[in-house]
Amino acid sequence: MNAASEQVKFRVERDVLAEAVTWTTKALPQRPSSPVLTGVLITAEADGTVRLAVFDYEVSSRTEISAEVEAAGTFLVSGRLLADISKALPNQQVTLELNGGKVDLTCGSSRFSLMTMPVDEYPALPEIPEATGLVAASDFQHAVSQVSIATSKDDTVPILTSVRVEIEGDRVALLATDRYRLAVREFTWSPSTPDIARNALIRGKTLSDAAKSMGGDIRISLSESGGKDMLAFAANGRETTSLLVEGDYPKVRSLFPKDAPIAAVVETSALREAVRRVALVAERNTPIRFEFADGAITLRAGAGDDAQASESLPASITGGDITTGFNPLFISEGLAQIEHPFVRFSMTEPKKSVVITGQKEQDGEHDDSYRYLLMPIIRF
Repeated sequence: MNAASEQVKFRVERDVLAEAVTWTTKALPQRPSSPVLTGVLITAEADGTVRLAVFDYEVSSRTEISAEVEAAGTFLVSGRLLADISKALPNQQVTLELNGGKVDLTCGSSRFSLMTMPVDEYPALPEIPEATGLVAASDFQHAVSQVSIATSKDDTVPILTSVRVEIEGDRVALLATDRYRLAVREFTWSPSTPDIARNALIRGKTLSDAAKSMGGDIRISLSESGGKDMLAFAANGRETTSLLVEGDYPKVRSLFPKDAPIAAVVETSALREAVRRVALVAERNTPIRFEFADGAITLRAGAGDDAQASESLPASITGGDITTGFNPLFISEGLAQIEHPFVRFSMTEPKKSVVITGQKEQDGEHDDSYRYLLMPIIRF
């Protein structure tokens, strides 16, 4: 990459700059291997396009904005500092000008001078591959949010902090697990090749950040770049690339029971609220007891001399009575992702996994495009 240009100058509206810098710098590494990786690379083109980019050899984030470019060129400055400054500026036009080893930023009567970093030490940005397929941003965001809750927060096992992406023709499945629960969401998209079949592992946080920040139709690309597998997302002038996580994902689909003779269906919103109330007395890591019997679900928490709570809700139960228990956070997060009016619990026995799905009508069929499997806690 060439050294910084001798002179760069452009003007842009404060809100446009702040939004672009804030979004791009979300991808800055927490523990950079080199000081230049803390920078945001800014390139002003003669046609009035200004490109912003960050890259840490694993994840890249790029966007472009329109500006009044007086002198084209490239410079590298601290990403976090520029983000903080741009958000704090008055609502006026901002001028950025490269002068020697500094970038002078002017907005109204505000003046800042930022030290530059060597552009020639910054890594070359990865090429964006051809699109593998298209999906509506709203559908993709919803699917990602439904599965990302089940990713592990323990970085010592990188595989479990990831989401598995399975592509089979016009169907895509996202899977995530943290050992205690499993979320699977399936949806359709428009593939560039009808018979495509690919699998990938991408960090959950990277996937969530990419999904939340894009609108319209998202172009998803899965390919090799420089001999390394990469997943890329692009929409509305924003692009994110990420190297894939290496390793073998556990064969989690086998966790779903082949047959679940016991089922209970209850109103989703009512159960969410009941769980929220009963959980107020549940000690950390102690379960909420779920009793499925006599046409009702009864929730109980607390025991002995501690605070206690219980609440019952009418339910449609088939296959027999059963009592089990769930981590309050895990059951709350799962119920929050059920978009249908009714939620179905499919069960086999108290100590075995429960599959939670949604359905439009209490006596109707359940929708298995989203399945949330939860391991029970039996500790009463």
